[in-house]
Amino acid sequence: MVDSVTEQVIQLEQRVEALMRRCEQLRDENRVLLQSQEQLNAERAALLDKNETARARIEAMIGRLKALEEG
Repeated sequence: MVDSVTEQVIQLEQRVEALMRRCEQLRDENRVLLQSQEQLNAERAALLDKNETARARIEAMIGRLKALEEG
């Protein structure tokens, strides 16, 4: 009986340790994913800014071309 209880305690300790390791792994993965998401968000913002700049330049060129046609 004592051996059975001791064995159960040992198994429980092993399961808890395995869960703790898995929790640490998931925490690390989550940190990496959050960093990746932040980087992607920054890249997206930069691309949106470049797109808006390009749009403004094209609209300005179109305006100048129309002015040349009319003039």
